[in-house]
Amino acid sequence: MTNKKSNNIYSWVVVGLLWVVALLNYLDRQMLSTMREAMQIDIIELESAANFGRLMAIFLWIYGIISPFAGAVADRVSRKWLIIASLGVWSAVTLLMGYCTSYDQILCLRALMGVSEALYIPAGLSLIADWHSGKSRSFAIGIHMTGLYVGQAAGGFGATIADAFSWQQTFHWFGIIGIIYAAILMICLREKRDSVRNEAVSTTTTTKIPLLKSFGMIFSNIAFWAILFFFASTSLPGWATKNWLPTLFADSLNIPMSEAGPISTITIAISSFIGIMIGGPLSDKWVKKNLKGRVYTSAIGLALMIPALLLLGLGRTMTAAVSAGMFFGVGYGMFDTNNMPILCQFIPSRLRSTAYGIMNMVGVMSGAVCTQVLGRWADGGNLGMAFTVLGGVTALALIIQIIVLRPQTDDMQ
Repeated sequence: MTNKKSNNIYSWVVVGLLWVVALLNYLDRQMLSTMREAMQIDIIELESAANFGRLMAIFLWIYGIISPFAGAVADRVSRKWLIIASLGVWSAVTLLMGYCTSYDQILCLRALMGVSEALYIPAGLSLIADWHSGKSRSFAIGIHMTGLYVGQAAGGFGATIADAFSWQQTFHWFGIIGIIYAAILMICLREKRDSVRNEAVSTTTTTKIPLLKSFGMIFSNIAFWAILFFFASTSLPGWATKNWLPTLFADSLNIPMSEAGPISTITIAISSFIGIMIGGPLSDKWVKKNLKGRVYTSAIGLALMIPALLLLGLGRTMTAAVSAGMFFGVGYGMFDTNNMPILCQFIPSRLRSTAYGIMNMVGVMSGAVCTQVLGRWADGGNLGMAFTVLGGVTALALIIQIIVLRPQTDDMQ
């Protein structure tokens, strides 16, 4: 009984430890989106929105290509050390970005950041899912995801910090913080040990699933294709808000980026946190009465995102912009907190990191295309219209999700 209680307490310690990693994960990648004005003084290529979109997109392309392999690695090695290595490398990259003097240098480091950050999410979510049973899984993963939103919001202050000091110092300090925290995780973070997990990662077992066979098992699952589609479709507005909402707010509201960045990212972060506080507990309770409860909770989130995207694209007042951002964030939080729990209903534990890695690949690559296209639309003054189109894409994802997904269990083994 004592050991069980201790494990229950530590399961939430894991969430807390990885919450900080999630924060740094999004902070280090997101702050670049608001620092264009400060950086273009020293790196003139960034004056072009298309060049800036390319810089943001290279991260997504590399991140996407690496993701399925990162997930496969996480299913076969210690997730603890994979997480620590990932954090250490991307933090070192962040530190080095402060020393860049050319566009090509930043482009190369941004690509390397894509490799290192791709290793984290499949391993982190899989570790939390193993530490938490169905009764707390959505809520635990949701709490972890708030770290991403807080990191996104904190990244919105990149321009503000750069104005107060310099863009170089901003990269330096956040890189150093991440390196220090990686050292802390070496002491505090533990891998989940159980018979299922040990069978998947033990170097002595003879039942370990070969890489190609694991991909085959995942892709032969029809439900996974539906999950993959709605995850990828919803990644389009997700990445659009991460990379271009500060620009949209600055243009449509005629305010400086040093104000638009914090307003846009904080609005999304706070409302997404609210969405998680609603969607996590609702999903965990609903699934006890109806196995489709997690799917329905996620669908409610998508339904909220659709009108929000239309208003983001068409609104021209602060009230409209912030209101739309709030509705989008609440919906996205409800959707985001249920992705891994829904995956757990259709994919066994030993394949979840790999499956989520594939989802990351498709979602991020969709986001990379979207980011580059929106860069061209921004140069043409049509960024708002792009957001309204994304509302239609989200509506299609909602329909597919409701019709196709029919879980038979809440935790496939």
